[in-house]
Amino acid sequence: MAGGFLGVTIYDIAEKAGVSIATVSRVFNKHARVSEKTRGRVMAVARELGYQPHVSAQSLARQKTHLIAAVIPVLSNFFYMEIIRGMQDAVADSAFDLILYAAPSPQEVDSQLERAIQKGRADGLLLLSTPLSDVYRERLNNARLAVILVDAADPDFDSVAVDNVKGGYMATRHLIDLGYARIAHLTVDPEPPPAAQRREGYERALREAGRAVDPALIAASDRKPYGFVEEAGYEGMKTLLSREVSPDAVFAASDIQALGVLRALREAGLRVPEDLGVIGFDDIVVSRYIGLTTLRQPMYEMGKLAIEKLLARLEDPDRPVSHTVFSPRLVIRSTCRAEGAGANHTDSDNHTESTGHPSNT
Repeated sequence: MAGGFLGVTIYDIAEKAGVSIATVSRVFNKHARVSEKTRGRVMAVARELGYQPHVSAQSLARQKTHLIAAVIPVLSNFFYMEIIRGMQDAVADSAFDLILYAAPSPQEVDSQLERAIQKGRADGLLLLSTPLSDVYRERLNNARLAVILVDAADPDFDSVAVDNVKGGYMATRHLIDLGYARIAHLTVDPEPPPAAQRREGYERALREAGRAVDPALIAASDRKPYGFVEEAGYEGMKTLLSREVSPDAVFAASDIQALGVLRALREAGLRVPEDLGVIGFDDIVVSRYIGLTTLRQPMYEMGKLAIEKLLARLEDPDRPVSHTVFSPRLVIRSTCRAEGAGANHTDSDNHTESTGHPSNT
């Protein structure tokens, strides 16, 4: 729904009224869960700014389902649970309801996506951690839905993601700076884009340090239905320990895999960090309690921003495509050696915003 007089939008109203754009949307859609005081303030600001929704947009709004569909590969995953929490909190302040389509495995995402984009089921779609095939890119472009990609990117659609290449680089660089000589990497097979990007960062850091990428120090689990699980880390670490080249540090592609790594090391009688350093990726809640050094990605914030982008896209379908890329942050705890200069490579939860093609940094 495009703004009226002098291009005034719900962003302008939200800013001046001191409320979220979701609240403004709820007011205009006559949602019951808005206090009269807030409703009055928003309407007063709208009148003051001369906001007039387009008649055509109002007509379209009357046909809305007020449902947002989210397609998620494997619901029982800490990363997705945190993203969903951010989505739920953002949706709670809007006129929309959130419906989840969870695939039993990444290989079955297509069938859930097919259900979600069926005509009339939802006004908007959130698609998590799923690269778009040419077929589905065309389907989504023709579906006339507002689409937001989360933990993925595509030139045609708004997206929210973390810089996985940078995160993999930072994790490996930290281990290099701490003096580790044989740094292994645990990934999954087949590699989804986030895992492949983290591996790219791992390899880049090794090469920049003048080190070769040794295939004997890379292990991947093909555990079904999903590689980002504790058992995958456990099996991968046992594989590494069975090889002739024994690592003295491991970068796991996710914190949940790192939990499996720690179990395998404990069973092998190896001490962390005295015998072997461990670093993960995500910073899930349990990581702080076990002292896991890791790369933090703002999962809750990613989910919240994805909903805000979707509401903005529903409000203004012709707005430029935007891509938000969050920068991961190195969180130093006790599973790596204390000495070294690794702290120089910490980063903040800042993010970059761009329009047009997704960032490849």
